[in-house]
Amino acid sequence: MAGMSPIFRRKPATSGEAPAAARRERLVTLVRKPGCHLCDDAQIVIEKVCADLGVSWERKDITQDEELHDKYWEQIPVVLVDGEQHTFWRVDEDRLRKALAG
Repeated sequence: MAGMSPIFRRKPATSGEAPAAARRERLVTLVRKPGCHLCDDAQIVIEKVCADLGVSWERKDITQDEELHDKYWEQIPVVLVDGEQHTFWRVDEDRLRKALAG
């Protein structure tokens, strides 16, 4: 590589963190229903953690989606991380942070 143009040389990583382009996008989904106080509590935690970590999140209304209703009705609020169920009923801030960091 000694004679190779600097443009084509690999640069050593400066930290253990992956380059921004290599990091995968994370998505937290809150499955909730209107008037649910546990859903409101879960949303507060999700908003805080996602804002701190720069992670996107979305809210889905279980009363507007038959598939979500059939799957999660007895567990709401339900939190999905990248489409996989993370938790239900109560959201633990530290556990959510760990899930998003990994």
